[in-house]
Amino acid sequence: MATIPSNPAPLKKTRSTAAASVRVVPCVPPYWQEACAHLSRRDRVMKKLIASHGAACLESRGDAFVTLARSIVGQQISVKAAQSVWDRLVALPPCMAPAEILQLTPEAMRAAGLSLRKVEYVRDLARHFIEDDLQHANWQAMEDEAVIAALVAIRGIGRWTAEMFLIFHLMRPNVLPLDDIGLVKGISQSYFSGEPVSRHEMREVAQAWAPYCSVATWYLWRSLDPVPVAY
Repeated sequence: MATIPSNPAPLKKTRSTAAASVRVVPCVPPYWQEACAHLSRRDRVMKKLIASHGAACLESRGDAFVTLARSIVGQQISVKAAQSVWDRLVALPPCMAPAEILQLTPEAMRAAGLSLRKVEYVRDLARHFIEDDLQHANWQAMEDEAVIAALVAIRGIGRWTAEMFLIFHLMRPNVLPLDDIGLVKGISQSYFSGEPVSRHEMREVAQAWAPYCSVATWYLWRSLDPVPVAY
């Protein structure tokens, strides 16, 4: 089984790039080792995937606004395209914060590669963080479905985006994002020889994963792209 480092080196803060404030925080979920052991016992596919990906594990950006903004950018486009747009977007403001985003012109955000609709969504998200103080919301005290309900009330945030927030910001262990293209493809390739899969079949496969569906999902993402993505 993969060995997860328990004391990752701290990040050095620097102003060398505009993206400094959105670096990924090397935060290891406390349940990761237990989850890997559980999945390896219950699922032969997971056992193989876990063994093949070394010490890599789920990581968080450590910022609620950044996670949600990054998820909006990634909606309905490939991981590679989303990363390209995101890199250009974070180079625009001094730091990736709600107030700084609202200082940008919509034209500048469009030039970074965002669609007009996504520009509206990201700016509306920034207003919610400023006006409703979402930065200090007590997310950790809320159940998964309560978090989803609160987030989908914000324009531009659907269930998939809220589920990415649960996985990458709150690091909830048992999220199964059935609408995620990568998860659908990963299950199809790893369990059904590339054949199309239904939501019912996905749930059946995932029965062996509970209560660590987030971890299984993460490893299926790795089966498609070895480089971890953080929202």
